[in-house]
Formats: sequence, structure tokens, C-alpha cells
Amino acid sequence: MPGEASLVVVNKSPEEGSTFSGWEFKGHDFLFKELEEMIQMKSVGGSVFYLIILALALLAVFDTQVLSIFRRQREIGTYIAMGMTRKQVVGIFTVEGGMHAILAVVLGAAYGFPLLLWTQKSGIKMPEGTDDFGMAAAEHMYPYYSLVLILGTIVLVMLATTLVSYLPSRKISKMNPNDAIRGKIQ
Repeated sequence: MPGEASLVVVNKSPEEGSTFSGWEFKGHDFLFKELEEMIQMKSVGGSVFYLIILALALLAVFDTQVLSIFRRQREIGTYIAMGMTRKQVVGIFTVEGGMHAILAVVLGAAYGFPLLLWTQKSGIKMPEGTDDFGMAAAEHMYPYYSLVLILGTIVLVMLATTLVSYLPSRKISKMNPNDAIRGKIQ
């Protein structure tokens, strides 16, 4: 009918030449273009926020390792005086930082995994009035957590924490064992 819109449900995108005269097929790409653009913008903003939080966490790990090395100078000097190479001492502190990362993953999974399952099952309730934003929204939002996202985050945190644990322990290689045993700060 002229001037009227029709809704046709198709299993697949229509082939060339299968459209009717005066009717143009608009697929999912066209109909959800604005929504896809909005999701893309939110993804970029979420990634920036994610990187800021990760940087703050890695700063805390770095500070903890520096404090640990500072407070354990005599122990480090004793290790070196007893014959351990500087590389072995650096390895001890790097492995210690990596073990802290493993402990953090285990503790985080202990409460995080049930929380992820619960939010995926029950959803996140949207506040009243979200329909006034100019876009229809459901009462609950159901997040999707892919295995790649979860495992990628775990690997990223483990590698970054181990690297940040290695950086302050490099200072150990320049430490004089006699000064370290006496507790002199360099």
C-alpha cells in the first residue's frame, strides 16, 4: 500500500532481484546501526576505565614490592653474602610477586565467579524512567561474559603483576651485600 510500512519476516537476507518494486529490504545492519555505534562508543569508554583501574592496581603492587625490598634489605644482603647470585635473588622476588597474583586470582574467583553467575542469571535491574532516554530498555540487563574475556583478563593481570614485581627487584642487583646487611639505604 502506498505510504504505509510493511514488516516482512525473512529467514535470510533476500537475494538480488527478489525484492518487490517500490520496496527496499533493510536488514539488521541498517536497523541496528545507531545501537551498534552506541555500543562501540561505550566499549571504548569502558576500556579506558579498565586501563585506569588496572594501572592503579599495578601501582599498588609496585609499591608493595618496593616496601618489601626496602624492609628486607638485610635478608637480601645475607642471600648474596651466602653465595646466591644477584639474578637468583631477583628471581625470588619476581616469583613472590607472581605468587601474589595467583593468590589474587584464586581469591577473586572465590567471590567473583558466583557473582558473575548470579548477575548473568538474574540480570541487573534497570532504574525506573530509563525509557525516557529515547530508547526502549528492558527491566533487567543480562550481561554476557565470554570465556575469552575472563581468561584474557586473568592472563593480563598475571603477566602485568609479574612484570611490576620484577621492576623494583632489579635494584637488588646493584645492592652492595655489606651495606645491605648493615641496613644502609642506597
